[in-house]
Amino acid sequence: MTATLTTHAIPHTPPARMEPLARLPVFFALEGRRALVAGGTQGAAWKAELLSAAGAEVSVYAPETCDHIVALAIDPPQGTVTIQRRAWTPADMAGMAIAVGAFDNDEDARRFSDAARAAGVPVNVVDNPKFCDFSFGAIVNRSPLVIGISTDGASPVFGQAIRGKLETLIPRGFARWAEMARRWRSDLKATGLSFNAKRRFWQLFTERAVKHPDAEPEGSDYDLLLEQTRTEGERVEHGTVTLVGAGPGDPELLTLRAMRALQSADVILFDERVSMETLDFARREAKKLLVGRAGDDVAELMVGLAKAGRRVVRLSGADVMNNTDDVLAGCRKAGIAIEVVPGVTSAGLKETPQAGSAETRVA
Repeated sequence: MTATLTTHAIPHTPPARMEPLARLPVFFALEGRRALVAGGTQGAAWKAELLSAAGAEVSVYAPETCDHIVALAIDPPQGTVTIQRRAWTPADMAGMAIAVGAFDNDEDARRFSDAARAAGVPVNVVDNPKFCDFSFGAIVNRSPLVIGISTDGASPVFGQAIRGKLETLIPRGFARWAEMARRWRSDLKATGLSFNAKRRFWQLFTERAVKHPDAEPEGSDYDLLLEQTRTEGERVEHGTVTLVGAGPGDPELLTLRAMRALQSADVILFDERVSMETLDFARREAKKLLVGRAGDDVAELMVGLAKAGRRVVRLSGADVMNNTDDVLAGCRKAGIAIEVVPGVTSAGLKETPQAGSAETRVA
């Protein structure tokens, strides 16, 4: 007789510990806050431009400045840039949110860094890491989508090469979609939709943005997505089931659809043929359960979790279409949406005849 399992009967695989970080990636909100830049060189000018672009009110202290800084003061990218034609003093640190200096020698750099830290101001000294609390790194700007890249100073050229690669992968149109998401968030809150329905709206939003990255999102897109969400009705309150093929074991061979499923899952059921490296690509907060042993009623478990509102992924190291009849029947009976995402075989072929596509079935 087959035993029916609850989630408590299956051991939970805890997420892997975070590997040591050379730098903590943070994103500093500077709009309307004051920033101090000491120095009139090109290095100081570039940092002043970045700070202004982030909305900071930048004060540049230097007896003489390069033409770039003068141009920034006339036409800043966002926050104001004011030139103070004198050397900085420790008293200038008062009220500053951030301080950046460009100096020719360590003595001046140390004095600047010590003054900033004494005032409780995060400090960066251009090209002198030992006096820095933070670094800028390379940036991919699709604001409000922003990606920062750091090599901890080991190889700025390598960081720039990675930035160049990402520039080709991230469509510029994503900036418009990210900005529209910011605008629509408050509108969506006012609709009174449930948590699950709002989550479904953003899933549909993401699918549309990825499919049409260069389109100009408009109010009609919001109306369409909202109508789609409401049309799904009670199904939105249920979770979903996604059957994902892990392929031959190399996580780099996961399909984009498989990656999206793993990164949005609440619960991931996996078998012993799935590598830990593959699970590392999953959403960190997802609960990971090892299944596939004798007596495991995996189909009933998946349906039960989905009925409770969970986004369930069954990650299989074998052919994802094997033994799916019970899952399909259970989802159909419960009115739960199910998607099948085939994996890549070791020969580079899809596990199902329909290569390159995912099969979606809505019961």
